[in-house]
Amino acid sequence: MPDTPTQALAGLGVSQGRAAGPVVRMAGPPALPAPRPVTDPGAEAAAVGAALEAVAADLTRRAAAAEGEAAEILEALAMIADDPTLREDAEARARDGLDAAHALDAAFAQHRDALSALGGYLAERAADLDDLKHRAVAFTLGLPMPGLPAPGHPYVLVAEDLSPADTAGLGPDVLALVTERGGPTSHTAILARSRGLPAVVACRGITGVPGGTLVGVDGATGEVAVGLTGEEAELIRERDRAERARLAASQGPGRTADGHPVKLLLNIGSAADLVPDGEGVGLFRTEFLFLDRKQAPPFEEQVAAYAEVLGRAESVIIRTLDAGTDKPLPFLGLPDEPNPALGVRGLRVDRVLDGVLDTQLEAIAAAAKATGAQAWVMAPMVTTVEEAAAFARTARAKGIAKVGLMIEVPAAALRARALLREVDFLSIGTNDLAQYTFAADRQHPALADLLDPRQPALLELIAMCAQAGAEAGKPVGVCGEAAGDPALAPLLVGLGVTSLSMAPVCVPAVREALAGLTLEECRERARAARE
Repeated sequence: MPDTPTQALAGLGVSQGRAAGPVVRMAGPPALPAPRPVTDPGAEAAAVGAALEAVAADLTRRAAAAEGEAAEILEALAMIADDPTLREDAEARARDGLDAAHALDAAFAQHRDALSALGGYLAERAADLDDLKHRAVAFTLGLPMPGLPAPGHPYVLVAEDLSPADTAGLGPDVLALVTERGGPTSHTAILARSRGLPAVVACRGITGVPGGTLVGVDGATGEVAVGLTGEEAELIRERDRAERARLAASQGPGRTADGHPVKLLLNIGSAADLVPDGEGVGLFRTEFLFLDRKQAPPFEEQVAAYAEVLGRAESVIIRTLDAGTDKPLPFLGLPDEPNPALGVRGLRVDRVLDGVLDTQLEAIAAAAKATGAQAWVMAPMVTTVEEAAAFARTARAKGIAKVGLMIEVPAAALRARALLREVDFLSIGTNDLAQYTFAADRQHPALADLLDPRQPALLELIAMCAQAGAEAGKPVGVCGEAAGDPALAPLLVGLGVTSLSMAPVCVPAVREALAGLTLEECRERARAARE
């Protein structure tokens, strides 16, 4: 970044890298016209249904053309647009006398308010509803669905917020993303990281920057330099090209400068996310196989999906179904809850629905047998030793070789030693662990300081788990977003974690960050951060 920018705005850096270019602002949503008299309520209800079907079909088509996490997120959005409860609500409003556009607006508003009031993951889903509403309303008005600008030259995309659907459709002309709102675990942040696109969220004032203004974006620090000269912009580009070339040459296993090994693993949603650069899979999110289903996928289909990953990766840690909150799965038929983030999610689904976990474990065991691979399986949202012991018994009885747990709840971290007497390994999900430790909505930009993984209380919990693993001689890894941050990875290694699992694009930068420090230097950073 330049030494003396005309103006410096500060946001939350959520995806590494630097970029410079002219600002192009995302067009706003379609304006809702004044209500019009309705002479045929049935026709308006039909128009509501047609609009929602069109949105769902468009998202499904785009999902089919996308890959990896982008495809999975688009499929999930299509499922929301196709939700029968939402459609019935909007159609009922149309039959009561509202025109189609206003019926959709009112129905989406009610659903959005309900989700916003719940906070946590559900607040992020509320923002997704806004985008779906704009698309449906545009269809009823005969307008093009909202989309990305296409100025015909490379640019920095600026928006109040960016929908997952738009983020998934970003073309090569987009140099970086900067949004006024958003959080570090939003879909915008996740997709930007998966593409290696510099991104800054929660950047106050960015939407006031005039279009065409040259800006520099630092996705690591969150700094946005406004009003650059052409020479300053080119210097940023040169530095970014040099850094990318350096990282592209990075290869080999993860280790510190003095040779201490740290496994660098991948977070994936399907076999499409696999890349050669990694020492295995540290988090296989199996719920993406279930997201767009109104019926559970057949046993044989589950076996095939798990076998495809097991047969291609050096080692694989599979997370059992993490349903609930931001991943509602219609086939489960779970009732609405006043606070889903604190309700039936993850392993807790097994309390109310028999058979779902059993079938998944049997499918994983069958896939492991078919491929000759050893499947490591872990359960999400484990809270007590009793839950851990029950899961371990069930998994081992089904033929699972290595059984582990996600540490996402402070209660589990505090009992790490006891948990490790029941299982073979632990994996720390820093995103949820931070949210539950600090009682802070992980999507709230004003609370970003509380969700910073450097918070001493969170580091204490991580250190407690790592120490328990060292005493038991069992691995303890991190698979939250902190693992893919090259500034944080050495600190986590200094706390004693044995592996880091991240988006594939993050591996080279983390490898190089570790290679530049000795283990003792990592430990010193950890000590300083804890104090």
